Amino acid sequence: MEVIAKIHTDLPAKFGLPRQSGLVEELEGLIIFEPEYRVPEALRGMEGFSHLWLIWEFSEAKRESWSPTVRPPRLGGNVRMGVFATRSPFRPNPIGLSCVKLLGIEDTPDSGLALRVGGVDLMDGTPIYDIKPYLPLADSRPEATGGFASERADYSVEVDFPEVLLEKVPKEKRQALKALLAQDPRPAYQQDPDRVYGFGYAGLEVKFTVKDGVLHVADIETVK
Repeated sequence: MEVIAKIHTDLPAKFGLPRQSGLVEELEGLIIFEPEYRVPEALRGMEGFSHLWLIWEFSEAKRESWSPTVRPPRLGGNVRMGVFATRSPFRPNPIGLSCVKLLGIEDTPDSGLALRVGGVDLMDGTPIYDIKPYLPLADSRPEATGGFASERADYSVEVDFPEVLLEKVPKEKRQALKALLAQDPRPAYQQDPDRVYGFGYAGLEVKFTVKDGVLHVADIETVK
């Protein structure tokens, strides 16, 4: 398969990514097509759809071999489940699937038409293999059950974000960062209240601790 595009987001690494698409609707990305796929006709009719499916590569999770079972972080990292019953990045083929909201089709000066999307769960530079429209008639299943993944579906933490630190974040990036932190970026098996965690976001390094269900933002530094 050929990479048709790459997405650009505010998250440069795996740590800190939302666990699924759509969980942080404020988190946006810009899909830039590879030169041979910058054909306006290929997007004809896309403006009529509100959401898209992205088929992409877990480019930072490639392995020489695979395991039939994995340890989902949301189950504490101590319970093994079948790889095909999870969305783990460690798969026979490192393929990801995300449903995102189409916010607009933009005409960029250097890369032609690009897609602005919301609710992303992809790190910056992720290769995309295909884009398909989301069809409510066929793709929506309100009666579907979520298996063990539903056990922590409503999990979130309170975010304590000191105003002096919030002011270091560009205004247009603040809401997405707050929503991202409320999802608690830590793996479920990491529960040390004194440990300082950190991840990159929009050119910043965000550092935080979590204690008694409250995430405390400890520092915001500009990445040099």
